[in-house]
Amino acid sequence: MGRSYAGILGPLAFALITARGAIGGWALEPTLMSASAALFVFAAIGYVAGQVAEYLVSQSVRTQFQAAMVAWEAKQQEQSRTQPKSVS
Repeated sequence: MGRSYAGILGPLAFALITARGAIGGWALEPTLMSASAALFVFAAIGYVAGQVAEYLVSQSVRTQFQAAMVAWEAKQQEQSRTQPKSVS
């Protein structure tokens, strides 16, 4: 997920800085330098944010799954206690 976020935020920052420079009439070289710097900075931010998001989602799913398994095992144990024993 981190690579996806980096791949979105970096080019988005580059495009926005380039558009801002074009609209503002900035010189080409400083605009591209600023846009390139923004690309790397926002790609790094996107990567970290994506990794954190992936970790949080993974932990949430794992916690919910473990809780469901504990509840299922408790239900199975309860059912095995309440079922009558068959006599052979």
